[in-house]
Amino acid sequence: MNRFEQAFSTLKENKNKAFVPYIMAGDGGLDCLVDRLILLEKYGATAIEVGVPFSDPVADGPTIQRAGIRALENGTTLKGIIAEIGKARQVVSVPILLMTYMNPIYSYGINEFVKDIRLAGVDGCIIPDLPIEEEAIITPQLEEAEIELIRLVTLTTPMERIKTISSKGKGFLYTVTIKGITGARNEYDSELNQFLMAVKEVSPIPVLAGFGISSQDQIIDLTNYCDGVIVGSKIVELLNSQNLLELEKLMSVFKSKSEIV
Repeated sequence: MNRFEQAFSTLKENKNKAFVPYIMAGDGGLDCLVDRLILLEKYGATAIEVGVPFSDPVADGPTIQRAGIRALENGTTLKGIIAEIGKARQVVSVPILLMTYMNPIYSYGINEFVKDIRLAGVDGCIIPDLPIEEEAIITPQLEEAEIELIRLVTLTTPMERIKTISSKGKGFLYTVTIKGITGARNEYDSELNQFLMAVKEVSPIPVLAGFGISSQDQIIDLTNYCDGVIVGSKIVELLNSQNLLELEKLMSVFKSKSEIV
């Protein structure tokens, strides 16, 4: 049983939902990444998604794009990120995901990339510009290294394709809640709840909703229809402003009062 399976098994036993925060590695300096991973685990993260800054982030909204620019200006590299995750793995026990695009992986070298992230203790990868028709360029290496490829589906993905995508892997299915890029939203498509229920009906792995989630009310509402949420832009914003009180409050949505320290 890998870290994802263990985490979701524990959630199921406790009848709880997943909270996966996203952070941009190198935003605020790469030397703070380990401390931020420790902090997010302390605040109750089920898993943590670590973004790799990239010059052409097609899936990212303004907040995460700006964080990526700051990280690149700080001299952040993929090799440096992997090294810091390796340090964090000595003290952080929750699953760690690396979110990157294919170009940085190609530049790094696919085999070298997979070898290094396995040694660093990375549990999964999210590669938003890698369709399932082309994923064989990296899935054999990831599977051999026992690293999950976390796949995405959207509101416009046909249900038959969702069945195919969700049948792969043992992590979770990343269900995009909006038609567009990341970033906080005040409201969602009226069909979203039905869509999440339909996806959960066919998916053999946990279904998590992501993109545009920024409040406890949204989290509580969405998790009536799925297994958890991924929160990115709001987490990046709160870390950048060092508003740790609000960050802890947001992440305590699934905790009882006795668990909040």
